[in-house]
Amino acid sequence: MKKLLFIITLACTFSIQAQDSSAFKQQTLEFIKLTGTGDAFDNVIAQIGAQVPAEKKEAYLKAANATLDNLYSQLAEVYMKEFTSEEIAELVIFYQSDLGKKLASKQTALAQKGMTIGQKWGMELGQMAQQYSN
Repeated sequence: MKKLLFIITLACTFSIQAQDSSAFKQQTLEFIKLTGTGDAFDNVIAQIGAQVPAEKKEAYLKAANATLDNLYSQLAEVYMKEFTSEEIAELVIFYQSDLGKKLASKQTALAQKGMTIGQKWGMELGQMAQQYSN
């Protein structure tokens, strides 16, 4: 009888943890989508697809978009290791605010500008390193 009770308790615990994990993952996916990541993915799909001939573009877009669920799922797993469920909930609230929406809408442009600045800085450092190497 004790073994049966233990097994039932253990099964219920796993079931509750799975439900909690599933809710956590759904909330994490919502957070990722609120951050403007979808726009960045759409841009990548369009840029890479620019080389696809017009007559195959629709099929390419369908296939490319079909990869997004797995990509989002993998990203969610990364975020879930770095943030608690409570932190993700707070981030969702922030990204649903006016300021959060503004940040999300500008995220891709800010990242691109940041990369340009970083590349320029990296070239300057490379030149500096060459001066000290001689």
